[in-house]
This record gives sequence, C-alpha cells and structure tokens, in this order.
Amino acid sequence: MTDLAQRFERDRSRLRAVAYRMLGSATEADDAVQEAWLRLDRVDAGGIDNISAWLTTVVGRVCLDMLRSRASRREDPWDAGGLEPVAATASGAADPEQEALLADSVGVAMLVVLETLTPVERLAFVLHDMFAVPFDEIAPIVGRSPAAARQLASRARRRIQADPSTPDGDTARQQRVVDAFLAASRSGDFDTLLTMLDPDVVMRVDAAAQRFGSPAEMRGSASVARFFFGRASGGTPALIDGAPGFAVVRDGRTFIAVGMVIVGGRIRAIDAVADPDALGEIEVTVLPA
Repeated sequence: MTDLAQRFERDRSRLRAVAYRMLGSATEADDAVQEAWLRLDRVDAGGIDNISAWLTTVVGRVCLDMLRSRASRREDPWDAGGLEPVAATASGAADPEQEALLADSVGVAMLVVLETLTPVERLAFVLHDMFAVPFDEIAPIVGRSPAAARQLASRARRRIQADPSTPDGDTARQQRVVDAFLAASRSGDFDTLLTMLDPDVVMRVDAAAQRFGSPAEMRGSASVARFFFGRASGGTPALIDGAPGFAVVRDGRTFIAVGMVIVGGRIRAIDAVADPDALGEIEVTVLPA
C-alpha cells in the first residue's frame, strides 16, 4: 500500500460517517468515499496543505451532487423500516461491530428528519453540527458566503428541533399547507390561521423585514395569526432553498423570502428574509399559483 493510500485509510471511517449522515445509505456513502479516493489519486497530493480537510470537502461536494440528483428523480435512499449496513472493513466485508456503532450514533429518527432538509441545509448541518467543520470551509461547497452557510445550518437545526419524531417530508403536501395559509391570510380568516399554526410557532424576521412592521421574533399561534391577518396579498407560493414557503416578488425581483417548517400539518417555524445581500444567496423558485 502506498503512503498516499495509507494516509487515505486513516480518514476512511470519518469520511464514511460524513457521507452516511449526508446520504442515509451505506452503499451511496461508500461510493462517495471511493470517488474521493479516485480524485485524490489523480491530483498532486504534495500541493494539498490539509488532506483531511480536502477529502472532507470532496466528499461533501460529491454527496451534495448525489442529493440533488436524487431530489430531481424524487428517489428515496433507504427504507425507514430498517437501516442499511453502514460500515465495511478495508477489504469490503461488513464489520458487524462497526455497523452497530454507526447505526446507533445516527439513529433512524435522525436519518428520517435529515431527509426532510434540502440538500444544502443537510450538508451545512451535518458538516458543522456533527463534524465541527467551520463555515468558512462549508461556504465554497454550497456556493454561499460563510454567513449564508451559517444560516443554512441554523435553519436546518430549527427544523430538526421542531420535532424529530414527526417531520413532514412530502414537499407537495407541505406546500399545500402554505397555500392554504396564504389563502386564509388574504381572506382574513383568523380561525383558519390559528388551526394551521402550531400553538408554539416561532416567527423570526431579519432587520430588513422588520421595516414592514414585524418585531424580530414572535411566538405563539395567536400572535403570528394576528400579524398575518389580511396581510399576505402579495405573497406567491415558492420554494425557499428547496423548502416550502412563499415570496413577495415584483418585476422578477424577490423582496421577501419566507421559509416555513411544517410538522404534523401545522406550521412550526417561519423565517422571513428581506435583506438584499441575504436574498442574493437564497434560491427562490416561484411556483404556479
């Protein structure tokens, strides 16, 4: 075994752990790690200052591409009724002890809730919160600034903390909740707004959006319902970084992007962004009304 191969083997377990949390599939995780090795073998490793960081970046990018490809095909990576084998020895044979350790460290519930995140949210959360990768290193992988990468991880964290046992993973179903919420807001149907909001809903608004009359944070269904009562006339259904929400768009320009966390058919969290710089780093996809 060459020195470079030995160096790679020292990182293999960690890289597989990163990829497994990103992909939820042992087979795909091994594919991502193998791709990282192939890329390392093709470059001049002598010019890499930190091979471990370089490999983590490569695995992150490979996993992000796989997640995006999976999303475009609307594929499910694994059966939530049972985890795939999650580890293998260097020779490729399954290692039952390592499988058990990695499965226990992740857990089906966590993998289920990670599946509800958008690819960029999942990558930012996994790399930062689970593997302590700095946002400065995450930013170029997701093609955002460090501040935007931090926001992605923060939003993912709130989704996970909302209720990891009962996440809503069907984007179309979540978007129907958003559509109904917008309709109730426009028509001034206060009672319906209340039923669509979780009693403990939290709404967070950036400084730019606060100019439209909202405090930085609101808590509770009654407060949030009163704020939206009769106010969403300019809202258009949209995907905010791939997650359901709505946006205020005029002449092709996004003025406000509002992302939502939906659990059990109710809105658990709302994030409103109006800062032009922040909006420039958010992917807003307007949906048909």
